[in-house]
Amino acid sequence: MAKIITFAQQKGGSGKTTLCAHVAVELAQRGHAVALLDSDPQGSLGRWFMTRFERDSGIKGDLTFSTASAWGVSYEASKYKNSHEFVLIDTPPKIDSDLKPALKVSDLVVVPVTASQVDLWATEGVLDMAGREGKRPLAVLNRARAGTKLTQSVKAALSELEAEAAEAVIANRVAYAEALGAGLGAAEMPGAAVAAAEIAALADEVLASLD
Repeated sequence: MAKIITFAQQKGGSGKTTLCAHVAVELAQRGHAVALLDSDPQGSLGRWFMTRFERDSGIKGDLTFSTASAWGVSYEASKYKNSHEFVLIDTPPKIDSDLKPALKVSDLVVVPVTASQVDLWATEGVLDMAGREGKRPLAVLNRARAGTKLTQSVKAALSELEAEAAEAVIANRVAYAEALGAGLGAAEMPGAAVAAAEIAALADEVLASLD
């Protein structure tokens, strides 16, 4: 039975799609069969996957992609329950009734939070909605700048929210955007060893949260 992981955050630019794609590649590189569902009308995850599909055949890993309307997520996810180990869902940057179906079917909700007070405020709404669906999300500090007081204060604040605060911190690295633009994950991007290690650490926590 596939485990369903939803990436959600009401504030745009938090890095939902970026983390979803990189974690998907990391899991696929480890030999897992991964399905991606894009319910965000912007379609960025689909553009990334198409770029990936058009690359040379040397890419490793079992990745499947499809789109889904907000209310069709449950049906689309069910198609992969016996054929894949993981289904990763990218959602629109909003919190309303459209997000509920994805939260409801999720085994884990991952909430990216950039190192800003505004993002921290925005996170509260997502956590509240997830809580009403009986979920305790994994909050991930994303696009962080090492050594800054702001990053330290936001990371400390995460532990006080109604969520598990991930130990893994994703830094503000050009490698993540470059990899996505090339249809790759950090684990596949030449010269992105540090970024790949960060994603690997996050993937470890995701898997541990699903146990």
